[in-house]
Amino acid sequence: MTTGLPSQTQVIELLGEEFARAGYEIEDVVIDARAHPPRISVIADGDTALDLDTIAALSRSASALLDGSNLLEGIRERYVLEVSSPGVDRPLTSAKHFRRARGRKVELALADGSRLTGRVGETRDDTLALVVRDGRGWAVRPIPLAEIVKAVVQVEFSQPPQAELELATGALTGRADRTEAGA
Repeated sequence: MTTGLPSQTQVIELLGEEFARAGYEIEDVVIDARAHPPRISVIADGDTALDLDTIAALSRSASALLDGSNLLEGIRERYVLEVSSPGVDRPLTSAKHFRRARGRKVELALADGSRLTGRVGETRDDTLALVVRDGRGWAVRPIPLAEIVKAVVQVEFSQPPQAELELATGALTGRADRTEAGA
C-alpha cells in the first residue's frame, strides 16, 4: 500500500538546496504516515540559531517546494509540514555540533568512563577546548573528539560567570594552558 508520502531522501533532495541558501542544513526528516493528517517534520540546524521568523520563512519555502513537486500525489491538501531545530536535548555527535554549541554548558561522557561538565570552547583539529572549573578559577582542557562517547547540552537558568564565558567564546588560540581567576 502506498502512502502518497515522499521518502526522507526525496524530501532532503528537494529542500536541501533551499535550506543551504538560507544558511541551514537539514539534520533529519521524519515522516509520520500514521498521523491524521500525515506529518512531515524537517529538523534543520545552522551556525546561527533558528528563530521564529527564520522557521516561518523556511516553512513557507519548503511548503511551496513540496506543493510544487510531484512528491505528494494524492495528499497535497492533507498533510502537515513542521520545520524545527534539533532542540537542546539532541546529543552533540560531530565537530560541527560542537562548533555550533560554543559557549554552551555540556556534560561529557568519555571513553575512559569519566564524566566532565564544562563550557564548549573552540573546536579545532578534532579537539574540543572545554572550559572547566580549576580551583576558584577556570582552565581550558583539550579533549579529543574521539574520546567523547556522549555529549549533551545542559539547560542553564542563570548567567554563567563572565571569566568562564570569555574563555569559551573568546579567541582561544594559544590559550589552552591559560587559567582565568574569578567566579
